[in-house]
Amino acid sequence: MNHTATSAAAISGAPDALAPAPAFSPLYQQIKGLILQGLQSGEWKPGEVIPSEIELAARFRVSQGTVRKAIDALAGDHLLVRRQGKGTFVATHAEHHVQYRFLKLQPDNGDLNSEGPAQREIVDCKRMRATAEVARALALRTGDAALQVRRVLSFSGVPTILEDLWLPGAQFKGLTADRLADYHGPMYALFETEFGVRMVRAEEKIRAVLPDPAQCRLLQVTPGTPLMSVERVAYTYNDTPMELRRGLYRTDTHHYHNKLS
Repeated sequence: MNHTATSAAAISGAPDALAPAPAFSPLYQQIKGLILQGLQSGEWKPGEVIPSEIELAARFRVSQGTVRKAIDALAGDHLLVRRQGKGTFVATHAEHHVQYRFLKLQPDNGDLNSEGPAQREIVDCKRMRATAEVARALALRTGDAALQVRRVLSFSGVPTILEDLWLPGAQFKGLTADRLADYHGPMYALFETEFGVRMVRAEEKIRAVLPDPAQCRLLQVTPGTPLMSVERVAYTYNDTPMELRRGLYRTDTHHYHNKLS
């Protein structure tokens, strides 16, 4: 029997008579889910090439066109990257064109290369017990182990972004301020290579706020300076939250730029 047509009951081992009618899902979506399982399990790691469309079609016993449509969908979700003449690769935050996919702050002059990479200062990195708010955002229990990081991002020597991050402690054992300071690539690339955690999507809330005294000192602004507050929850595969991040952005020489489609 072609396994793509196998009923949900057969897959789970439950008798057909007791199983609810399966919800309809286009075949390419089913293949997308199977490829996604391979990504989640680490069968294909960030930066690695995945099997060809022909190989995957044979593996899943479907047409090459169905596989191509599934891969197109995963590429649209920034989980895979097609490279002409080389194949399809698992996306990674180490690549230049995706490493700042979640950073939407741009200089007012419109030249993204005028400032160069951000200069990063790790202000603090400490273990803590998750508060109720952090636990809720990260799907933890109150009091579970968590990691809190505070850092400042500067452009052309001007402190521009102050970030507070909370991470689940179990997944990020061994992460220290020294390790963050010594790593010169994007933070999400570090999470991928050393902790096996890839951030695949994020949700944000944006509002205007005024800084407190400590924030004024770190961003070198006055108490009445309006700042943009961006609260982000980043998720790995299977919609598992892996990071709560609160950023305060100076917008005197920068703006938040987003493309909507």
